[in-house]
Amino acid sequence: MPTPIRIVLADDERMVRTALRAILSAEADLEVVGEAADGVEAVGVVQNVRPDVVLMDVRMPELDGIRATEEILGTVDAPPRIVVVTTFENDAYVYDALRVGAAGFLLKRADADSLVQAVRLVARSDSLLFPSAVRALAEEHARAYATPPPWVARLTARESEVLRHMADGLTNAEIARRMGVGPATVKSHVAAVLAKTGTRDRTQAVIAAYEAGFMSTR
Repeated sequence: MPTPIRIVLADDERMVRTALRAILSAEADLEVVGEAADGVEAVGVVQNVRPDVVLMDVRMPELDGIRATEEILGTVDAPPRIVVVTTFENDAYVYDALRVGAAGFLLKRADADSLVQAVRLVARSDSLLFPSAVRALAEEHARAYATPPPWVARLTARESEVLRHMADGLTNAEIARRMGVGPATVKSHVAAVLAKTGTRDRTQAVIAAYEAGFMSTR
């Protein structure tokens, strides 16, 4: 049996953490290995238990979800994938969390199936969580550059195509089929896109693309 996906829950409401734990622990491939009631505690728990995924409330006392995300990604070797959890989908806090490296976001009203599938998806880390929602956030909150950053001109035609497919939420396998190339080639292009955009993962790369005005050229 595959090793379960290890999860940490960070939320200042105990009832929310209890509900999340009940939903996730019912799945054989998911395991809740820690909880935190604020951002400072979340950083410490993650450093101690080294989970695969963190569900992080975006608004918490002591240290909010944005700063906690930034600290975890900046201090933990092989950091976990972080999904911020919010009440409002157009929350500017959520967009800021995505900009600093969160892999995606979930609404607190999401149903159990959506929650479980989101955790599995970000753990695989080869697709964008809810691409239409990320696009809507970017359109509302993107801090656009006055002129395109230099990386835009450095992308090859293939890398540009891959970045647009990433923004549509396609997996590497789906991109490979769409472009008629092998998965290894797509993986190489994705790595080049991340390096040229100076981003950590697909979500940050897509955010950078929107802010650079790159997506408006499709």
